[in-house]
Amino acid sequence: MKFQFVFPIVLGIGLLLLNCEDKQTSKKTNNSVVKDSTITKTKITQKKEITSAYPKLTDANAMEFFLEYEKENKENKARITTDFGIIEIKLYNKTKFHRANFVYLTKRQYFDGTQFYRVVKNFVIQGGSSDDYDLAKKRQKIGKYLLPPDTKRGYTHKRGAISMPSSEIENAYKLASPFQFFIIQRPGGAKYLDGDYTVFGEVTSGMEVVDKINSVKTDEGDWPLHNVYIRKIELID
Repeated sequence: MKFQFVFPIVLGIGLLLLNCEDKQTSKKTNNSVVKDSTITKTKITQKKEITSAYPKLTDANAMEFFLEYEKENKENKARITTDFGIIEIKLYNKTKFHRANFVYLTKRQYFDGTQFYRVVKNFVIQGGSSDDYDLAKKRQKIGKYLLPPDTKRGYTHKRGAISMPSSEIENAYKLASPFQFFIIQRPGGAKYLDGDYTVFGEVTSGMEVVDKINSVKTDEGDWPLHNVYIRKIELID
């Protein structure tokens, strides 16, 4: 009879201990989940801090941004590395918004991997675009904005001039597409463009490379039959 009485007590103590172990295991599991969740939140916060280093530009804030940006970023020389060689350019300080825009996009490595996508014989080569999906993602991160023309600085569309095309959207004020640029290749220039498009720089070395690019075969839409890449653009002293 004593054995029968002790056995239920032992069994009860055993079940109680097992129940306590289950609770301890449950606590450990919950702590692990909370810790992982905290790590995940930290990673997300860090990512937001990195991407917020630059504001997303819009028509509303772009001019104010470049007004401040150009004061701290005075670079005015750049090297364009292409499939056909190197083109070196000088950016005009007087067209400060367009210079600052070009410097900004260069520092954001926007132009790297883009193409001279439009070539008009004995006229221009136009670059800064591509059909690459990654380029669309770059633009999305930088923002969507246009730049007003700055055409009264005395600069002309001479041979070697670097100018900014108007937006594809029809607009009466010739607002410029900030992601693209064109270089005048025509001997004698294209002064009839003066007043409509902003000249913001000129080629200082490498016009022979411009001529080579201008001679490539194109389709009916002036797109080169073989892609002409801008491998990179970098600022130089």
